[in-house]
Amino acid sequence: MTMGKSASRNRLAGGDRAPATALPAVPAAQVLPRLAALNTAPIADLKQQWRELFGKEPPPFSRSYITSRLAYRIQELAYGGLKPETVDRLVALGEQLDGGNVVLRRIRADSRPLAGTRLIREWQGVQHVVTVRQHDFEFEGRPYLSLSAIARHITGTRWNGWTFFGLRARGDA
Repeated sequence: MTMGKSASRNRLAGGDRAPATALPAVPAAQVLPRLAALNTAPIADLKQQWRELFGKEPPPFSRSYITSRLAYRIQELAYGGLKPETVDRLVALGEQLDGGNVVLRRIRADSRPLAGTRLIREWQGVQHVVTVRQHDFEFEGRPYLSLSAIARHITGTRWNGWTFFGLRARGDA
């Protein structure tokens, strides 16, 4: 299923929000104090701000997600959103990556760390460094197709490599 360019542009430009006339403007002088207050506000207050600033119910996501989106929204209402040229460029880049497939767009294309990232793990007093490469991982000068293979090499037992290197907590999906 694909989403047309105008639908993508509308979504990026805030088309899924309530009409702009129903939303309060945020005076520029209030931006910094409001951003600072987000860090200490109770979650109930954050959810109320969400209703006021987005004109809809808040999602059931983490506090950090809600505060980051509120921080962006406060600044957007005070200073304006993305320029139409920027929205068009983002839509074009997204279509290059996923061919306009909205399902792929909503799923993180690749959960791997970026190529060049160094993963460091201390195991039994020895520091082990793995370099993420485009299609594999390098450890001790050798290529490995998976982090699990590297974890097995280090520990001598089977491990989930993502868990071993701290990229996913135990019990996460």
